[in-house]
Amino acid sequence: MMDFLRAHQLNIMLVLIGICGITAFFVYITGTLSKKRKRALMLVEIYSTILLISDRFAYIYRGDTSRLGYWMVRISNFLVFFMTLAVVHAINLYMIDLMKNEAGLKKVPFRLKASEGFAAAGEVMVIISQFTGLYYTFDETNHYTRSPAYLISYIFPTAVMFIMLSLLVKYRNSFRRLILYPLILFAIVPILASFAQIKAYGLSLTNMSIVGMAVILYVSVLIDMNVSVLRAHNIEVNYLKKQQKSMWLLFEQTATALVNAIDAKDKYTHGHSARVAEYSRKIAELYGKNEEECNEVYFSALLHDVGKIGIPGRIINKDGRLTDEEYEVIKQHPVIGENILSSISEYPYLSIGAHYHHERYDGKGYPRGLKGEDIPEIARIVAVADAYDAMTSKRSYRDAIPQSKVREEIIKGSGSQFDPTFARIMQHVIDLDTEYDLREREEVKELAGRDELNCGEYRSSVSEGIFVTPNKITISLRFTPEENDNGKSEPALLLFDSNDGRVYNDDRKRHDLNYYEYGEIWYDGRTVNSGVRDMQVVISKNDEEAKKKNLRKKKEYTDYKIEALRYKDHAFISIDGNGQRVEVTIALPDNTRFLYIGLTGQYCRLSNVDLRRSEMTIGEGYIRRIAERISYINGPEGDIPNVQIDGYRDNATIGIPIVDGLRISVHSMSLPTATLIWHCPFLTIFYSSDKKVFGKNYREFSLIRIDGEYWESDEAARNEMFVDQSKEFKGWEDWKERNKNGIDCVFTFTRNENIITIITENMGIYIKNVIIIMDDTQDVYAALTGDQVALTDIRINNQ
Repeated sequence: MMDFLRAHQLNIMLVLIGICGITAFFVYITGTLSKKRKRALMLVEIYSTILLISDRFAYIYRGDTSRLGYWMVRISNFLVFFMTLAVVHAINLYMIDLMKNEAGLKKVPFRLKASEGFAAAGEVMVIISQFTGLYYTFDETNHYTRSPAYLISYIFPTAVMFIMLSLLVKYRNSFRRLILYPLILFAIVPILASFAQIKAYGLSLTNMSIVGMAVILYVSVLIDMNVSVLRAHNIEVNYLKKQQKSMWLLFEQTATALVNAIDAKDKYTHGHSARVAEYSRKIAELYGKNEEECNEVYFSALLHDVGKIGIPGRIINKDGRLTDEEYEVIKQHPVIGENILSSISEYPYLSIGAHYHHERYDGKGYPRGLKGEDIPEIARIVAVADAYDAMTSKRSYRDAIPQSKVREEIIKGSGSQFDPTFARIMQHVIDLDTEYDLREREEVKELAGRDELNCGEYRSSVSEGIFVTPNKITISLRFTPEENDNGKSEPALLLFDSNDGRVYNDDRKRHDLNYYEYGEIWYDGRTVNSGVRDMQVVISKNDEEAKKKNLRKKKEYTDYKIEALRYKDHAFISIDGNGQRVEVTIALPDNTRFLYIGLTGQYCRLSNVDLRRSEMTIGEGYIRRIAERISYINGPEGDIPNVQIDGYRDNATIGIPIVDGLRISVHSMSLPTATLIWHCPFLTIFYSSDKKVFGKNYREFSLIRIDGEYWESDEAARNEMFVDQSKEFKGWEDWKERNKNGIDCVFTFTRNENIITIITENMGIYIKNVIIIMDDTQDVYAALTGDQVALTDIRINNQ
């Protein structure tokens, strides 16, 4: 190894000289270092460069007896010793800057001042040696020769290095690793190299190690600087993001506060603006808008009624319908809203919803009577969301309209009041809202807004219906009896179904809202069967719970836990509390009606109510069957099994490969519980690896209902739907009645590579849908599904 270094050390020196020179230039052009630190590093690199140049010349000219060789050897060797201490001095300057700016010291440590003294003394000794031969001499052949006192030259730089090392150890926690570790190497490696050089005469190990450490020092400083710059950049970015988020939050809170002020003025529309904003966002998302565009739609919808600030409260809160004069006044709120919001130039989209949300697609709206796509897109979205919430909310002159009826109204208003595209998306939003969450919430109903219910006479107060599904719901509550004359204070559950999930006692409302009551369950195990096929009760005692009850008698309350779930035509409800467990198995009259639980009682308070729904879905066999299955598909079976669909798309046929000339015929009958237009057969066009609807790798290209609706489900397909009504169509009520009696449907298919055309006609409705599949999907399937419909005698013919 030593022989290799001796043979190549001049070349190694040349390389290091070049690196040091380039490093000095980079230090000079670096703009992120402080002036003192930059000066110190430049001195380190410049002195290191001079040191190696001198050392190299000393080797090149040794033994040269010419006059030039004489002077070059002496000057070079003097500079080698002098520049070694100069590099150490430059490192000292670097350490002084670090102690002040990194370690945070107000005064320079005495040890650093002492090391400066050692460096200065060393320089003086080098000068003295030049004239006395203390460190070295030259023979008659002009060769360098060590003097007996040569080792004294090591004392001064070594002392400085040890002092620096002691300070680095003491203040190690004050420096970043990329600064600390290179300095420790700078202090240790040259000392070790010096000891090696004492024995390895003829090698410049010390000088090369000093220069090598100088280069490593700058590289580490550069990396640390980049890390610091990146850290500062990230801090700045995070700060800007935080500021942006804070500004956005401030904007959102300001907008919400303004909306709350509007809603506070109108006692009949509490929460209306927030709900319209949420519905509008859902429509925008399904339409394919990005997050920023959805936010624009949201805030424009949130502020759509801001103009009502300028409408007199006596008109806004009037009980009953408005007069023509009052209606003309309230029709000014879009103009007032536009005047208020148009001044916010930073967000010009805000005024769109306020100004145009009462325009109609057929041009019969106000304030400007715009028509079709002349109405801004945001306003067309807000219009359908606003109408939906208005219909599903209670007003002074009417109760809330059931969601199913609202959906029919949106269908009827498509193309006249509403943009057909956004009306269709709103219908899809309704279909996805299986638990009817998209509606106005009363303060006490389902205990939203607070967690207690006060009951007087039996059924005087009933919570909003809690939807029972195959996902178990757990209801925890506290029952507290209230004093009364008859001495009875008991909690109970009402089991029912209605279009809006609420209990009604009025016969007219029961009829209008398709109210159906299954029965009652009292917490002590008593039951009332009003409309189920069977209800079986099992009561078991809980001694531990009884003991706990005795301990808390003085508290005069009882905590209950209720669990409820349903699978098709059976439901199970358990009630734990008061020292016993009540288990009720219920055979419902059918699979199709919803099941709601209403919390009620007599002369009691139900408080601390908490509702939790499990994510796990139960299956067949989880609930003990106590009655026979109900089936409407016992009729003739065709080429594939008959299918009964009890709820929205909860069942479907297998996938039928679509080829040119395919013909599918089916006998369809809406179930007895069907009341709406879309309780009819659907045809879905899809792809999945296992040929099943919602199967593996499922992609849906189109969903066609025989009432003329469709849903384009996959971005890889484009649908062109044509619907016409002939003289045979007698209106929707007749159409629904004929569906209940049973009809025969035929679907014919033509396929030309990626273009599929489907034609069907039933009861005066002609439907033609052209599906253009945008990718190279070859295996496309058709399946029959629907909502509350029985499909039998399904025939498949490939012509």
